[in-house]
Amino acid sequence: MKRTLMKIDAILWDYDGTLVNSIPKNIITKQILSVVTPRLTGENLPYHLKSEKSYHIANHQSKNWQDLYVNYYGMTESEMLKAGTLWTEYQLKNSTPVELFSKIEQTINQIHIPQGICSQNSSENINWVLEKNNLIHKFNSIIGYDDIPNNAQKPSPYGGLKCLEQLFETILNKTILYIGDHEGDVKFARNIEKELCENSKVISIIVKYSGADTKPWAYKPDFEIETPTDLFEIINKNR
Repeated sequence: MKRTLMKIDAILWDYDGTLVNSIPKNIITKQILSVVTPRLTGENLPYHLKSEKSYHIANHQSKNWQDLYVNYYGMTESEMLKAGTLWTEYQLKNSTPVELFSKIEQTINQIHIPQGICSQNSSENINWVLEKNNLIHKFNSIIGYDDIPNNAQKPSPYGGLKCLEQLFETILNKTILYIGDHEGDVKFARNIEKELCENSKVISIIVKYSGADTKPWAYKPDFEIETPTDLFEIINKNR
């Protein structure tokens, strides 16, 4: 059952799997393992890092990057935290191209309300990719995993609230779209809404173009879209 929407005040985006296909580059995790956990390299490389397909499965099943590293790669908590500190450095050093999904550039440029990004990637890395694609001016706030405490990663609402505080003088009485590709993104949207007053809404939209399958999810989105431009149908109904 779809919610009745009000005028939309802002759009918040996830990054990996939503704006960009970053799987080829994100498998640099293998390089980080060689530094932090040599025991998980070579023949002992975690199954979910052996191919893009297996990485994609684990990424959608895990609740956040910390869960991915500990419960899918087999790191200890301390190893996971150390690996997290290396993420930005290795992302920026790696030359593997990160491509925007088809029609993302077109969609972003046609939106004329505030936009932000709430991601588990590095904000520095996200900024670099957006600048390269001449889209940085379209985003008023970018919150990455390194901008929030380790105990407040998605689906905790902390990053979403911080993003909204950078978009508005007051975050009360707003209708927000949050767009992602993961069940954790639906939880994230619900948790943000819980923290806002009763006159605020956070509408969850899941993109299908990067492979998300919502059928087994316990948390269901309000809308699902097959292509980025499908977003305009939702926006145009609520002007």
